[in-house]
Amino acid sequence: MSINQSGWRPTSPEANTGNVPASVTGNKALMLEEALIFEIGDTHTTGVDFCSPAKAGAQTGSPPSRGNKLGSLSRTAPIGLPGLSEPETVRHYTRLSRQNYGIDLGFFPLGSCTMKHNPRLNEKMARLPGFSDVHPLQPVDTVQGALEVIHQLAHWLVTLTGMTSVAMSPKAGAHGELCGILAIRAALEAKGEGARKIILVPESAHGTNPATAAFAGYSVEDIPATAEGRVDTAALKARLGPDVAGVMITNPNTCGLFERDMREISDAVHAAGGFVYCDGANFNAIVGRVRPGDLGIDAMHINLHKTFSTPHGGGGPGSGPVVFSAALTPYAPLPFVEKQGDTFVLIEEENADEHHAGSFGRMVAFHGQMGMFTRALTYILSHGADGLRQVSEDAVLNANYILRSLDDTLDAPFGPSGPCMHEALFSDSGLATGFSTIDIAKGLIDEGFHPMTMYFPLVVHGAMLVEPTETESKAALDQFIAALRSVAERAKAGDPSLKTAPHFAPRARLDETLAARKPVLVWKDPAPLAQAAE
Repeated sequence: MSINQSGWRPTSPEANTGNVPASVTGNKALMLEEALIFEIGDTHTTGVDFCSPAKAGAQTGSPPSRGNKLGSLSRTAPIGLPGLSEPETVRHYTRLSRQNYGIDLGFFPLGSCTMKHNPRLNEKMARLPGFSDVHPLQPVDTVQGALEVIHQLAHWLVTLTGMTSVAMSPKAGAHGELCGILAIRAALEAKGEGARKIILVPESAHGTNPATAAFAGYSVEDIPATAEGRVDTAALKARLGPDVAGVMITNPNTCGLFERDMREISDAVHAAGGFVYCDGANFNAIVGRVRPGDLGIDAMHINLHKTFSTPHGGGGPGSGPVVFSAALTPYAPLPFVEKQGDTFVLIEEENADEHHAGSFGRMVAFHGQMGMFTRALTYILSHGADGLRQVSEDAVLNANYILRSLDDTLDAPFGPSGPCMHEALFSDSGLATGFSTIDIAKGLIDEGFHPMTMYFPLVVHGAMLVEPTETESKAALDQFIAALRSVAERAKAGDPSLKTAPHFAPRARLDETLAARKPVLVWKDPAPLAQAAE
């Protein structure tokens, strides 16, 4: 199957059976093929008619207009945009929206991504006047309510993690990682140990961890995983020394397992003069049950857009506050909100004085993402302590249900390591020759499911990482399990139809290597047809 120049893809003749005709429109029943907007409209016409200003004045009897008063800003060349009528425009974007998969449509099993339902109560609160229209340059006395929300949320983040302080301004997970690493560097420099230039990163950590350490100027060294998928504690201890600034560890890790030696690791790193950064992207699996501060963590980011159910994916803004231990609190970034008497104030460079003189500086222009803060605080208050504990318990229960329901069909490399945490990890071992993870993923699309995370973590060949979260019902999980079992059994049996899946998606399987290396992202006018000489 191929996409022709007009943008639609006819059904291949070999895919037909019986007397079913090949499609001439590219439509699949009510899933309508959609051309590019430039192919629908014409750049030389418009969907709305306007009279010139002078003509309009003549028709109404009013004095002629003297022009649009734009002066040199007036457009002097065609704008190059297609002209569509209102029905054409509405239909175009509505049809495009139907081709977008989201959590409001169905189960979204991406591993390590925590794609869970976003309670609409959170959205309602974020849209309240005073939150949705607040401006970062308003006088502080006009935004006391917004500052109180930030202050309350900071309090609960510190309480839930057992840490000492929190920086609210980082924008997302990797930004939070950078915040923590910069605080570690500032602390080491304050102690005269700025020469420590090595960050240790376990193989089971998120891929952003080594990237962040390298971006901050550190050299990264890997720490291997054990056969059961956890950090090789002995190897980590053996590498510690005066050149090691710290360790960046993900807990629970990307194999879906809790690092049960975390306290021992932290004590060893501290004894060697380093600091411990924990990637908190998987905090959803332990919130309400484990306080990272009790494990000796010095800094950890929290993805508000994951654990506390705010928009994740689809372009929603991120937010990655970083909690700090007492050892790193003096070096945390500005700004932060502080309550002085009955008033909330912003502590920034001009009023930090001596009580925050060690801060490594400022990461962003303003104070964080207000919409995310409002949603996260609403989520915390509506759940309460018992509800947050149930969140993590149900997330872990759902992941283990998937793991044990499928480990007789798919290889679960760390299944013998004990219960998993937030996600179930499978490999492509046991599939028929020539079949791999991507074939299972494409087959799942035909079953109506978004594929799981593929080929990550790298410690497992052909990895398939599934995170069901706590918001999926048993019925939804049973449907997914049945679909994945069916596709996996076809892959084990060598079903050739899987090699051309998906068959029912708007597009056939792409050449993903070519699409990644040579993507066509800009529409261009087709070359004009050659004209015969007169």
